[in-house]
Amino acid sequence: MAEIAKFVHHGTAMITPTILKGVHRKLPFLKLKFAEIDDPNHPHLVNQLEFLADVVEDFAEGVEDGLPYVVVAASTFALIYANRQFDLIPDSIPEFGHADDSAVVRAVLIEHEKVLSSYADRHKMNWSRISINP
Repeated sequence: MAEIAKFVHHGTAMITPTILKGVHRKLPFLKLKFAEIDDPNHPHLVNQLEFLADVVEDFAEGVEDGLPYVVVAASTFALIYANRQFDLIPDSIPEFGHADDSAVVRAVLIEHEKVLSSYADRHKMNWSRISINP
């Protein structure tokens, strides 16, 4: 998981306010795309992606403007990575296609657990259902 964490740190550092705004504009499309993921090997991925999309959306719209930017940037990176057409493991590969997406999302959830669990509490979300190990 350490290599994935390094990868996420690198990607997070690349997220500028302009990139964040672009992802925010695409969130309705991304949420629809993520809702179509049907992978029994990663059953919590959809909920986790939707959660991270909510984090980005609430920050961008000023609902949660007190969130640390690094948490929002990491969430944004995870959304971008999960949406990529060409990633480390193509999504079309049965049983393994979403493993890399899930690993990136899990790295964000684990590293920023304190802030994200507090966010979930404020919004009456069940953190244990979001963060559960798939």
